Amino acid sequence: MGGVQIVSTVIAVAVTAVAVALVVRAVRQMLAVIRLGQPDPTRSGQRAARWKTMLTETFGHTKMFKWSVVGAAHWLVMIGFIVLSTLVAGAYFEVVNPEWELPILGGWDVFAFVTEWIGILGIPAIITLIIIRLRQLPSRQSNSRFAGSTMWQAFFVEYVILAVLVLGFLIRGFKVASGLFHHPVWATPFSHALGAILPASLTAITITALIKILVSMGWAITIGLNPTMGVAWHRFLAFFNIYFKRNADGAPALGALKPMTSNGAPIDLEEADPEKDTFGVSQVEHFGWKGLLDFSTCTECGRCQSQCPAWNTGKPLSPKLIVLSLRDHAYAKAPYLLAGGGKHLSGEEKGTAEQLAGVNVLALAEAERPLIGGAAELGVIDPDALWACTTCGACVEQCPVDIEHVDHIVDMRRYQVMIESSFPSEAGAMLRNLENKGNPWGAPPNTREDWTKGLDFEITRVGSSSSDAAEFEYLFWVGCAGAFEDKAKKTTRAVATLLNEAGVKFAILGNNETCTGDPARRIGNEFVYQMLAQQNVETIKESGALKIVATCPHCFNTIGNEYKELGLEVEVVHHTELLAHLVKTGKLTPVAPVDGGLTYHDPCYLGRHNRVFTPPREVLGAAIGAGAAPTTGTGILEMGRREERSFCCGAGGARMWMEERIGKRINVERTEEALATGAKTIAVGCPFCSTMITDGVRSKGQEEVEVIDVASVLLRSVKPTPTA
Repeated sequence: MGGVQIVSTVIAVAVTAVAVALVVRAVRQMLAVIRLGQPDPTRSGQRAARWKTMLTETFGHTKMFKWSVVGAAHWLVMIGFIVLSTLVAGAYFEVVNPEWELPILGGWDVFAFVTEWIGILGIPAIITLIIIRLRQLPSRQSNSRFAGSTMWQAFFVEYVILAVLVLGFLIRGFKVASGLFHHPVWATPFSHALGAILPASLTAITITALIKILVSMGWAITIGLNPTMGVAWHRFLAFFNIYFKRNADGAPALGALKPMTSNGAPIDLEEADPEKDTFGVSQVEHFGWKGLLDFSTCTECGRCQSQCPAWNTGKPLSPKLIVLSLRDHAYAKAPYLLAGGGKHLSGEEKGTAEQLAGVNVLALAEAERPLIGGAAELGVIDPDALWACTTCGACVEQCPVDIEHVDHIVDMRRYQVMIESSFPSEAGAMLRNLENKGNPWGAPPNTREDWTKGLDFEITRVGSSSSDAAEFEYLFWVGCAGAFEDKAKKTTRAVATLLNEAGVKFAILGNNETCTGDPARRIGNEFVYQMLAQQNVETIKESGALKIVATCPHCFNTIGNEYKELGLEVEVVHHTELLAHLVKTGKLTPVAPVDGGLTYHDPCYLGRHNRVFTPPREVLGAAIGAGAAPTTGTGILEMGRREERSFCCGAGGARMWMEERIGKRINVERTEEALATGAKTIAVGCPFCSTMITDGVRSKGQEEVEVIDVASVLLRSVKPTPTA
């Protein structure tokens, strides 16, 4: 071994030892922080399904490929990072002796071929990602998805990857030039081409291998010193975060909310003890351990931010910045918590003076920060950001590492509402109406059946002398909007008329129906939700219903997904699903085509939360093409943001009953997108969407454009003389 090899070997070993020590320390810090979270026994079962989901999502890149160019480039870089790490290992042998190579794999032509092409494709892939990041810098692009991200960390990681790829080819090139590379040209064409122009030099091989090790270990040292460097650590944590996602089958954490828990167990509010149980999240350590893993895994890519309706309309909410703020707070507060600090529910400090004596002043200061509070209070999360969320789920849908933003936001809302009574004042009337009247509008409960007046057929009511479970196929869940809101009543009457026309036997609960509790739960009042939900579950069970059809996606979601937690097992369909079936089976036949052009808005709780995209379009397509020869398309003038990428109307998350004082109104943003299609009819499948987009149309002075439910469109086509 020559002098150069000896010195290089010593340097490589020393730097590697430092890197390993720092990475091990960082991993231990991260594990300690994550273990501070509350238990969550729901994350450990269904191991086979979880392994399948994790492998499919990571190596299939199912989330990333929704963004085709970025997805392809990122997949190549990911595979390169995993496979080419073996070549970093090989560099240690080449530092000691330039004639050596990685044992076993190094002499295999197939391995050389695979690593060669991963490197060839990896270089343009990482350059593509660098260019995309440069073009979308916050200083260059307004509303950049990278706004708030730690840019130096991202560029550092990307340039290190590029450097490692280039150095790998240089090592091979020098080996070719020195006659030490024994793989054929067909397996390693670029290395041979490079070797043809490089000089023969054993020292160059050693020095280049050392530089490759120094660059790689420099990366390891940097991430070891920065345990909150998600853009680097997600390469390891993403596997775990995806494995432990809420739904083992791979579905995003949408639809049902995560139940409110205390110490890992769901809370029954009739038996809960405020002195012992946590009601929502008031301290970062009250999140479940999966929440703390979520925060640690965030790669700061900003996909959630780019899709968020609040962020896109100038609100202070960014799902990414929420997660980053919670991550930074958790790690800054960790020394205090790990020393035994924290507070009992009574407010008394846990740690003794002796335990906390060694805690640094920054951690003690961090412990004093309220989780929710404005700038004057040094709060971690601004209240305006917390209450801007519509729970539309776009963030969860887009996140490539399966962070569960909506669950975390609602958990923080729960404490604010139930313990602090701190929430937007105008929502107070809605909550009082739910408690006292059973509907958010405060309408008299005994008027729930008024929508039936004037129909030319009789509606069966559950509990009447003429009905029992055997006499109706569907229980028609009308919902509060469908019973009390004037425009939604037209949808209710249209659905009832169509079902009657098709010969479907259905019944209603009438005045025995009450709000499902969706707005109460989304705003954070779990007590009111449970009160209403338990009442409804009992009523539905007594009705004997096995199938339910609902016109409101929020009712559809709550009954179908959340009432299961309370023991209700029924089949729940949205009215557009049932109508699509009736059209397909010939029980409803559109005869009059819709004129003037039509676009369709996907409601968040129907589409993204419950994956119902096709049935509404099938119904509309049948109405548009009524009486014409079959075509391959639906004839709908689609908006750019649709289906799982649909833009929220702004009403979800109980925002329907809160004022929108900051930035542009979300419903106006969505309305402008609908109007840009040139359609004269905007079809919807949700009463909240109908209200919000109707208001948006009026605000734009486009009263000639009609906002109408899918059912009413079909009714006009089935019955050319409108009756709804």
